[in-house]
Parts: sequence; structure tokens; C-alpha cells
Amino acid sequence: MFTLTVWCLGMLVAMLPAVARSELHNVIYAINAGGEAHTDSHGIHYARDPLMGKVGTESDYGRQLLVINRVKPQDEILYQTERYHHDTFGYDLPLAGDGEYVLILKFCEVYFNAPNMKVFDVLLNRHTVVSELDIYALVGKGTAHDEFVFFSVSRGRLYYKEESSEIRGGKVKLEFLKGYKDNPKVNGIVLIKSYDEASLPRLAPLKHEAQPQHQQQQFDGDTGAAGHASPLDDVGQGQEGLEDSALDDFFTGPSSEPAKPSTRQRKTSGPKQPNPYSLDESSMMLPVFIAIGAFIPLLFCLCRL
Repeated sequence: MFTLTVWCLGMLVAMLPAVARSELHNVIYAINAGGEAHTDSHGIHYARDPLMGKVGTESDYGRQLLVINRVKPQDEILYQTERYHHDTFGYDLPLAGDGEYVLILKFCEVYFNAPNMKVFDVLLNRHTVVSELDIYALVGKGTAHDEFVFFSVSRGRLYYKEESSEIRGGKVKLEFLKGYKDNPKVNGIVLIKSYDEASLPRLAPLKHEAQPQHQQQQFDGDTGAAGHASPLDDVGQGQEGLEDSALDDFFTGPSSEPAKPSTRQRKTSGPKQPNPYSLDESSMMLPVFIAIGAFIPLLFCLCRL
């Protein structure tokens, strides 16, 4: 009996952190698009996709990836399953009266290996809240990406930035607009009311965002725009550019002179070609040997005539 009591108390203590975290967020609506119900590491419970078997296609193609970057293993399933459609599709989001809201849209590119392959818009109550979303261009493949949409509701109207629209039936329409580049998709949806922005669940920073300040400035100088380095630059340049930068820092050491903007492009367009002057002498004599080999049979034929 005592052992059972201790076990129950231990389970209760283990559950308290998740319960405490979930109470921090007044979640009005949360679904795991294309998947089953799930509770994430923040204690947010995602319901089963209500469009199962109704609209579009539910897919778990992302399960083929060994890992989803930027998230804990417990949260990977939210980015491995998705719903897509060959046409515009959407969800009806319920509201809970007047107040401040934040809509979190979860995405992950699990199929394409290049940017500009899947591009689409996201509309909320006919307002364009995400324009020309290219997931791969922002974070690459197999990497979680969240879009935060902040809006307010007052007296039957939705206010987004400087726009407003009428709310009908206490619900707003969230739409993923079909464009001319592949199909729109979504991995997960969370709607929170009366939020504390500092405590909102956010993804871990991208690797380029976690670099020291002096390294970030160095990359900015290469692109010619201070403080506006694109995540795609890190993906496109590969490891060669980063290794070159690290070697330069190692051999040159700290400099007392102010850094000058670099004009050297670090993006590589392909593998380095071998130096043509480094060929050995045997390769240079190869044409001579071929000519001799071809001349001997000819000489033999001439002697027989």
C-alpha cells in the first residue's frame, strides 16, 4: 500500500510541470494537421485533424526524416504530419469573445530540396497574414518553422495591423491559398487568447542566429547588407565557406585594424577543380607513348610490302 502511494505521488509530481505550462497559455484551438491528437512539451494539447477524410490529403511523409531540427523529440510529430491540397483549403477557427489573440502556424518542408518550389499565401478572415511563404528558403529542409500572427477582436470585428473585417458566427476562416508553385500545406495550428508574449512557445534559434555577434557581422559584410543575413545564405554556401572563414580566423588571429567590408564571395558554385600544373610527368608523356604504339604496326605493314 505504501509503495502504491509513493508511486501515485511520483506520477502526480511528474505531471505538474506540464499542467503548469499548459495553464500559462489560454489555448482556444489547437490541431495536429494531418495527424492524431498529441500533447507537446509545453503542455499544449493538439486535437486530431478535423479534416481527416474530408478535404485535401493528410500525410506523414515527414516520418522518413531521422530528425526535425529546432524541436524536442516529443514535438517532432507535429512537424512530420501535414495536410496539403491541390486547391485552396482552410479551417474555421472559433473565437472566445473580445481580446488579444495570437495564431501560431507550424510548417516544415519535408519533400523539396530547393527554394522556390513550394510558395503560397495564408489568409485569416480574408486578410493576407503570410505572403509568399517559401519554407525551404527560410529554414531549409527538415527544419521546423513557426509563423506568429497577432490580431485582436472587438465588437464583432477582427483587427489585423491597419485592417479590419466582420466576424460571423463567432468564427474566422483560416485559408491556405493555392498558388502557381505546388500545393499549400500546414503542419499544425495553435490559437491563444490573452497571451503573455514573453512566455509564448517558441522554437530554438537557427544555427546562424546562435553564432557570436562578430561572426554574424562577418557574414553580413560578405553579403553587403549589415544585419540582414538570410537563413538561405547559410544553407546555400555549405560547409566550405564556413571552414574557410574558420581557417582565416585561426591563422590571422585578432586584428587591431578595423575590419573592412569583404568583396570576396563565399558561396561556392561547385567542387574545386584540380590544378592543371600539378600533373605528373607520366601523364605528359602519355601522348608520346600512344603515337609510338600506333607507328609500330604501320611500320610492320610497310616492311611486308
